[in-house]
Amino acid sequence: MNEMTEEPLTELETVESLQSFFHESMDSAMAANKVVLDERTAHYVVNLLTLFSRSEAFYEMTPEGPALRPLAGMLADAIDAQSEIERNTTLQRMGDVSLFMAGFFADGLRRTPVDVDYYVYMGGGAYYSLSVHLRTTFRGRALCDVFVELAEKFQDMVDILNEMRESARAMTDENLLRTYELWVKTGSRRAARLLRKSGVYPLAQARVRYEH
Repeated sequence: MNEMTEEPLTELETVESLQSFFHESMDSAMAANKVVLDERTAHYVVNLLTLFSRSEAFYEMTPEGPALRPLAGMLADAIDAQSEIERNTTLQRMGDVSLFMAGFFADGLRRTPVDVDYYVYMGGGAYYSLSVHLRTTFRGRALCDVFVELAEKFQDMVDILNEMRESARAMTDENLLRTYELWVKTGSRRAARLLRKSGVYPLAQARVRYEH
């Protein structure tokens, strides 16, 4: 295969102080949620958070100003891509944006047409598709396992980012209701733990009714 097609991923830029902060915060959140990640996967997520702390890296510039392309549009772009690089880069951004949105903006998503479960589904699917495509390239094989783990543990990663965001926030009645809603829609183990900690013991039948 032509080596020119084996560079779909660009290195994530990092800022050392922020990187250290995110690394320590994520270690604590992983311990609280009993989630174990491969060191390369954890490093990828820390670098992603550091990169997306700059709004110009997270948002795309449009004639109307900074905005996010809808996930469905990103998926269409990946399907219609004219090269492996274009397809893989689009799938990577789709997964990255989904993870960041579900992890740090879950509360805001309740006021949008699609909620956090949509981002979990689309983001996990994007990372999995990316891992499949990367198996065919030499450089991609080195990163393939990272995206497989991100796909398989996407909800766990959302829980970790939620933990990082909410570590200093008190559990109000409104937050408790939203936590229950997130548990029903995603089965989040972290949400179940927070509910039990607040004296609420969710019933499995609630999720069964939602899924059907």
